[in-house]
Amino acid sequence: QVQLVESGGGLVQAGGSLRLSCAASGRTFSRDKMGWFRQAPGKEREFVALITWTGGNAYLADYADSVKGRFTISKDNTKNTLYLQMSSLKSEDTAVYYCAAVCRTVVRGGLCDYWGRGTQVTVSS
Repeated sequence: QVQLVESGGGLVQAGGSLRLSCAASGRTFSRDKMGWFRQAPGKEREFVALITWTGGNAYLADYADSVKGRFTISKDNTKNTLYLQMSSLKSEDTAVYYCAAVCRTVVRGGLCDYWGRGTQVTVSS
Protein backbone atom coordinates (compact mmCIF):
# COMPACT_ATOMS: atom_id res chain seq x y z
CA GLN A 1 0.00 0.00 0.00
CA VAL A 2 2.44 2.65 1.20
CA GLN A 3 5.66 2.85 -0.72
CA LEU A 4 8.71 5.09 -0.52
CA VAL A 5 11.13 4.92 -3.44
CA GLU A 6 14.50 6.66 -3.35
CA SER A 7 16.37 7.76 -6.44
CA GLY A 8 19.29 9.97 -7.38
CA GLY A 9 22.10 8.01 -5.82
CA GLY A 10 25.32 7.34 -7.64
CA LEU A 11 29.03 7.95 -7.78
CA VAL A 12 30.34 11.44 -7.19
CA GLN A 13 33.76 12.92 -6.53
CA ALA A 14 34.57 14.49 -3.20
CA GLY A 15 33.44 18.10 -3.14
CA GLY A 16 30.65 17.39 -5.58
CA SER A 17 26.89 17.54 -5.21
CA LEU A 18 24.01 15.14 -5.52
CA ARG A 19 20.26 15.36 -5.03
CA LEU A 20 18.27 12.45 -3.70
CA SER A 21 14.54 12.10 -4.20
CA CYS A 22 11.98 10.03 -2.33
CA ALA A 23 8.67 9.47 -4.08
CA ALA A 24 5.87 8.47 -1.74
CA SER A 25 2.69 6.68 -2.75
CA GLY A 26 -0.26 5.13 -0.99
CA ARG A 27 -0.81 8.09 1.31
CA THR A 28 0.31 11.65 1.84
CA PHE A 29 2.79 12.81 4.47
CA SER A 30 2.37 16.58 4.38
CA ARG A 31 2.00 16.82 8.15
CA ASP A 32 4.19 13.91 9.11
CA LYS A 33 7.82 13.96 10.04
CA MET A 34 9.95 12.65 7.21
CA GLY A 35 13.64 12.10 7.16
CA TRP A 36 16.77 10.72 5.62
CA PHE A 37 19.02 8.15 7.23
CA ARG A 38 22.12 6.39 6.01
CA GLN A 39 24.08 3.27 6.67
CA ALA A 40 27.71 2.75 5.76
CA PRO A 41 29.20 -0.74 5.40
CA GLY A 42 29.81 -2.33 8.79
CA LYS A 43 28.17 0.54 10.63
CA GLU A 44 24.80 1.16 12.22
CA ARG A 45 22.17 3.24 10.51
CA GLU A 46 22.40 6.89 11.47
CA PHE A 47 20.25 9.98 11.27
CA VAL A 48 20.95 12.50 8.52
CA ALA A 49 18.08 14.98 8.27
CA LEU A 50 14.47 15.47 9.36
CA ILE A 51 11.71 17.80 8.24
CA THR A 52 8.86 18.63 10.61
CA TRP A 53 5.59 20.44 9.94
CA THR A 54 5.08 23.30 12.39
CA GLY A 55 1.80 24.75 11.12
CA GLY A 56 0.40 26.17 7.92
CA ASN A 57 2.97 25.63 5.22
CA ALA A 58 5.89 26.10 7.57
CA TYR A 59 8.45 23.40 8.16
CA LEU A 60 11.48 23.00 10.38
CA ALA A 61 14.59 21.15 9.31
CA ASP A 62 16.98 19.31 11.58
CA TYR A 63 20.36 17.87 10.62
CA ALA A 64 23.03 15.67 12.02
CA ASP A 65 26.12 17.65 12.97
CA SER A 66 28.13 15.76 10.38
CA VAL A 67 26.06 17.13 7.49
CA LYS A 68 24.92 20.49 8.83
CA GLY A 69 25.70 23.28 6.39
CA ARG A 70 26.21 20.84 3.53
CA PHE A 71 22.87 19.03 3.18
CA THR A 72 19.39 20.48 2.74
CA ILE A 73 16.17 18.58 3.26
CA SER A 74 13.00 19.75 1.53
CA LYS A 75 9.71 18.44 0.24
CA ASP A 76 7.11 19.09 -2.42
CA ASN A 77 3.71 18.13 -1.07
CA THR A 78 2.05 18.52 -4.48
CA LYS A 79 4.32 15.75 -5.73
CA ASN A 80 4.39 13.87 -2.43
CA THR A 81 8.17 13.84 -2.76
CA LEU A 82 10.97 14.36 -0.27
CA TYR A 83 14.41 15.61 -1.30
CA LEU A 84 17.91 15.72 0.07
CA GLN A 85 20.29 18.13 -1.61
CA MET A 86 23.85 17.17 -0.78
CA SER A 87 26.84 19.39 -1.48
CA SER A 88 30.51 19.45 -0.53
CA LEU A 89 30.37 15.70 -0.34
CA LYS A 90 33.05 13.82 1.56
CA SER A 91 34.20 10.24 1.40
CA GLU A 92 32.62 9.63 4.79
CA ASP A 93 29.22 10.41 3.24
CA THR A 94 29.44 7.13 1.35
CA ALA A 95 26.48 5.00 2.44
CA VAL A 96 23.10 3.65 1.48
CA TYR A 97 20.64 6.47 2.01
CA TYR A 98 17.13 5.66 3.20
CA CYS A 99 14.00 7.76 3.08
CA ALA A 100 11.57 7.38 5.97
CA ALA A 101 8.16 8.74 6.95
CA VAL A 102 6.21 9.15 10.18
CA CYS A 103 9.38 9.27 12.23
CA ARG A 104 8.95 9.22 15.98
CA THR A 105 12.59 9.51 16.94
CA VAL A 106 15.86 9.92 15.08
CA VAL A 107 18.06 8.42 17.77
CA ARG A 108 19.44 4.90 17.53
CA GLY A 109 19.13 4.88 13.76
CA GLY A 110 15.59 6.24 13.73
CA LEU A 111 12.18 4.82 14.47
CA CYS A 112 9.79 5.46 11.59
CA ASP A 113 6.63 3.78 10.32
CA TYR A 114 7.67 3.62 6.67
CA TRP A 115 11.02 3.09 4.97
CA GLY A 116 12.31 3.07 1.45
CA ARG A 117 14.69 0.42 0.19
CA GLY A 118 17.60 2.81 -0.09
CA THR A 119 19.84 4.29 -2.75
CA GLN A 120 23.61 3.99 -2.83
CA VAL A 121 25.75 7.11 -2.63
CA THR A 122 29.45 6.66 -3.23
CA VAL A 123 31.87 9.55 -2.83
CA SER A 124 35.31 9.00 -4.28
CA SER A 125 38.41 10.84 -3.17
